[in-house]
Amino acid sequence: MARAKTQFVCQNCGTTHARWAGKCDGCGEWNTIIEDDPAGGIGSGPGKPLRKGKPVTLTTLSGDIEDAPRIHTGIEELDRATGGGFVRGSALLVGGDPGIGKSTLLMQAAAALSRRSHRVVYVSGEEAVAQIRLRAQRLGAADTDVLLAAETNVEDILATLSQGKRPDLIIIDSIQTLWSDAADSAPGTVTQVRTGAQAMIRFAKQTGAAVVLVGHVTKEGQIAGPRVVEHMVDAVLYFEGDRGHHYRILRAVKNRFGPTDEIGVFEMSDVGLREVSNPSELFLGERNEKAPGACVFAGIEGTRPILVEVQALVAASSLGTPRRAVVGWDSARLSMILAVLEAHCGIRLGQHDVYLNVAGGYRISEPAADMAVASALVSSLAGLALPADCVYFGEISLSGAVRPVAHTGQRLKEAEKLGFARAVFPAGSADLPKKSSGSWNTVDALHDLVVGIAGSKAKSAPDEEE
Repeated sequence: MARAKTQFVCQNCGTTHARWAGKCDGCGEWNTIIEDDPAGGIGSGPGKPLRKGKPVTLTTLSGDIEDAPRIHTGIEELDRATGGGFVRGSALLVGGDPGIGKSTLLMQAAAALSRRSHRVVYVSGEEAVAQIRLRAQRLGAADTDVLLAAETNVEDILATLSQGKRPDLIIIDSIQTLWSDAADSAPGTVTQVRTGAQAMIRFAKQTGAAVVLVGHVTKEGQIAGPRVVEHMVDAVLYFEGDRGHHYRILRAVKNRFGPTDEIGVFEMSDVGLREVSNPSELFLGERNEKAPGACVFAGIEGTRPILVEVQALVAASSLGTPRRAVVGWDSARLSMILAVLEAHCGIRLGQHDVYLNVAGGYRISEPAADMAVASALVSSLAGLALPADCVYFGEISLSGAVRPVAHTGQRLKEAEKLGFARAVFPAGSADLPKKSSGSWNTVDALHDLVVGIAGSKAKSAPDEEE
């Protein structure tokens, strides 16, 4: 008889090990590895002979296409992030730091759908019914017909949902608190999270109800539990924000029924989350137009253009190794911009501390911000304020060339709508607006940008002496 194979799985990150160890190589946590039997149990191989399968019908790529039936919440920013509303029969995972506002957002969405005559069930495994009612009263949602339950057992939740009329939307807050009788482990472990997610997704597909699963994130910013849960669901949204700022961003990183990289912007207040229809005005609201090192970047988030201020501070350093501090951008990309400025423009920052910040706590991920960052660095080093009515965008290569980026027309239209009369972007950019009252300056290389900033300083020098 063949010897039964066993494997060891980390309950924190799901990494599989050939033998037991005190520390997980995947996440670095201690005492999280347990023995798992791959021959049986949830998510493993079958414990009995497989039944004979039946053939399925094959079809061709050509045919009628039907749009996925959606449930519109009426909250425009939420509908934008989800691609037009919740899809019936789909599972959506919402992640975010504890206390960032996930439960507040979903309670407002549940109330909005209930007012539209949809049947909504809110199941909480972290709070009692009385606590949920207090939040509903604060948000002005206590007069709706949202059905509440405080339960963590998966089998009891499914039995409750199967009674009566099928819900249109089911909210599970949170997936880390669920536990099932089919899995012999503590709630929050990899096995329990996977089992609970599988059960809720199966219920959504069978009944046509939309299921929203709430998940906490780890200190690295990833949703706690196995990454397989993100692969199982149809959409993954991250609710981001800094507690030091009053804005929140709902970002779509996966969506089988809509676009990804779309965002919804909200403002946290004492009565809940308020939609921000024009995020650019929010991020530029406290801008100092005469400060050196400040530059306005015209970015794109999904299909929405957003203008945000990039702030840089370059100061002489007394340390052997100068500081490099970045907030809201990629630190490795900042190092690349500094190297290009030194190699191709002769700007040496090896003896200077460099601090870079994106105003408002916003995070930039696209490489189009390279030109804005370089302009802010040169402006701070020269002590010269950039034109207040000018925006910058473009990608910088290691050769010092400036490469065009997508959606140039949308960036320029958004800047012009907000009162910016000038723009600096790469030469050769496509989809430019045919008519515009603004002044456009195109550059071919980073050196041209630096020379332009230095030239404006030379022009302003006589005025300063007078």
